[in-house]
Amino acid sequence: MKTAVEMKIDQTRPTPLRRFAFATLFIAMIGLLTSCDTIYRSAKVIQNQNDGPEVRVVPLTDDTVLLANQSHYVPKPLPAFFSQTAATPAGSLGIGALPVGPIDPPKRQGPKAVKMPPPAVPGAYAIGVADVVLLSTPWNGSTLQEISGLLAGQSARQGYTVQDDGSINVPNAGRVIIAGKTIKEAEAILFRKLVESQIEPTFSLEIAAFNSQKISVGGAVEKPNIVPVTLAPIYLDEALAAAGGVVGAKQDDASVRLYRDGHLYQIPLSHLYSKSGRVKVRLINGDAVFVDIGADIEGGQKYFEQQLLLLETRQRFRQAALEALQVEVSLLRDRQNDQRENFLKAQSIGANRPDYVYLSGEVGVQSRFALPFAAQAVLADALFEGGGIAPGTGDVSQIYVLRGPTKTQEFRGVTAWHLNALNAVNFVVAAEFQLRPKDIIFVAEQSITRWDRAVSQAIPNFDGATSIVGN
Repeated sequence: MKTAVEMKIDQTRPTPLRRFAFATLFIAMIGLLTSCDTIYRSAKVIQNQNDGPEVRVVPLTDDTVLLANQSHYVPKPLPAFFSQTAATPAGSLGIGALPVGPIDPPKRQGPKAVKMPPPAVPGAYAIGVADVVLLSTPWNGSTLQEISGLLAGQSARQGYTVQDDGSINVPNAGRVIIAGKTIKEAEAILFRKLVESQIEPTFSLEIAAFNSQKISVGGAVEKPNIVPVTLAPIYLDEALAAAGGVVGAKQDDASVRLYRDGHLYQIPLSHLYSKSGRVKVRLINGDAVFVDIGADIEGGQKYFEQQLLLLETRQRFRQAALEALQVEVSLLRDRQNDQRENFLKAQSIGANRPDYVYLSGEVGVQSRFALPFAAQAVLADALFEGGGIAPGTGDVSQIYVLRGPTKTQEFRGVTAWHLNALNAVNFVVAAEFQLRPKDIIFVAEQSITRWDRAVSQAIPNFDGATSIVGN
């Protein structure tokens, strides 16, 4: 027989009927509470609710995105000092105008004397600044491909332009100084550099464009010009022919003046083209040829000296202007850096506020998203920079951009632009929808999420209740 205590315990122990009744009551209570929103309330977009502003819901499609983007909005511009370059016109430096020539060219005087230059023996061509050299390598699929990837075309034939420091930059080998070197000397330097860089040193080197050495031809010629010095010798009569020949004078009246290394030489045109045969005068880099129909050699000497003095004066003025420009550019750059730093500091403490949109609901982070300066932002930018849609809780079919009325639209309520991303292709629309200041991006929760949260709030110790039902 059972004792009195055992009988009392049997009376309080739940029977199957009691357990069924408790479970039914529990489920009914949860259903009632959640359906009435008395325990758990969640935000959602409700169209045309009486206790709030008028709301219209507009599905986001290719056509409605165009309509939404028509609303007027100009992004805040960056301050000017973010886009200014540290440069200033040379005319603002206060240097003044460059000097002009002090005297006129020498006038015609008397017969012409002959003063021949000494024979020129320039030797092998020396590579100079602005020359273009061509480096050719065999194509065998090895690391030699890297050498053949020459710098982009500063000449029609791909090659290297010698920079102002006298170097060329060979991929994977670095800078190699070849200015002032002959082709043979440059090849030897390149060979050593390629070996040091563990690149197969099989190559050929040639000059593709001659830009560093020049001869000037001017005066009484048809086409005054600059003649480049190349590997082929250049003679005085050839340079004059290339300039179109002498114009405006008879042979007896004209003289060819050659200025070289501070000395002036004179060859009457009749002597240069004498019947006994042309005088062959080889020209070298830096020679200045001037055809004169007037003064004697002494007058020409003074003229050339004054022209050189004028050139030197202009160069000094240009150098002074360049130095002043560099100082002004440095000051301007420092001033701009200070302005930028002050702007960023002010922005960090809340001044210079950008325009914002706000992310709410089932997003990765409840936050605000700053619209960029001087550029448009789209819905996809804000969603994914804010952590995207919360996985497991967010309803991808219920993504809204809530936008208040604007001055230009007729509708005075709130427009809820609705993106249904159950079809992932619709995210393309999110990449086209432009945001506006004070937009609110809202992602609704899934139904199962609402139920789970309601249950969790209704029964704080849900595990204990479950164990009771299970007894």
